[in-house]
Order: sequence, then structure tokens, then C-alpha cells
Amino acid sequence: MARVMLVDDDPSILRTIEIALQAVGHEVIRKATSAEEALAALSEDAPDIMIVDVMMPTGTEGFHLVWAVRRLEDEVVANVPIIMATGIHETTELRFYPDKTDGTYEPGEFLPVQGWVDKPIKVNELASQITRLLGAVG
Repeated sequence: MARVMLVDDDPSILRTIEIALQAVGHEVIRKATSAEEALAALSEDAPDIMIVDVMMPTGTEGFHLVWAVRRLEDEVVANVPIIMATGIHETTELRFYPDKTDGTYEPGEFLPVQGWVDKPIKVNELASQITRLLGAVG
């Protein structure tokens, strides 16, 4: 069971992902609707893993949150595994990461994250990534 922090500006998405993660045995310990809210919550309690939306009210706020987390002085929090979530691949040709068969680069090569999921999020895919990442950490 992972202790998860969810960051997304859409409360209905937060609730949906929370219910889905709980159904597969994970605990959502924090939900945040902005980078500022997430950083404040991280100062109180470090999750095992974070799932962060890319596009929030200020554009690519999720990217900025990742860099802010990686610069934190608390090494435990600064090194928490992060999975980025994006819906942009559904609406544009822009790609934040390559096709799974492309193999040109790995998830953390350009942005210090450990995984990516496309929205709408497939719970089994997300749960599998969480298991893989926490297995690698622990």
C-alpha cells in the first residue's frame, strides 16, 4: 500500500483518482489543487509517491512543482517518486514523453520524474507504475 499525494486543479479528477487508488489498496494522504498547496502539504507529511497534473491554472504548473520539490532541503521529500499525468496527448500532437515503443529517452531524462500517465487515467496502468516505482525505491 502506497501513501499517495494527488495534485490536480480539477477536484472531480482528484476524487475519481482517489477512489480508484483506494480500490486497489493505496491511501491518498493529501490532495492539492495547486503547486503552492502541494508544497505546503509536503512540509507537513511526505508521501511515498506523488501523482502530478501537468497543466494547471498557470499553464505547465506541474513542471514547476516538480522542480520546486527537487530543490527542497528535506532529502526524503525532494526524492519522492513523481508520476506526471497529462491529457495533452489527447488534444494535440505535442508529446511530453515518447511513445512506449519509441525508446528514444526514458521518463526522467528531461524532467526529474519517474513516470507518466495519460488522461483519462487507466487505473491498472497507474497502479502498475506505483508498484514498479515503489519496488525500485524500497
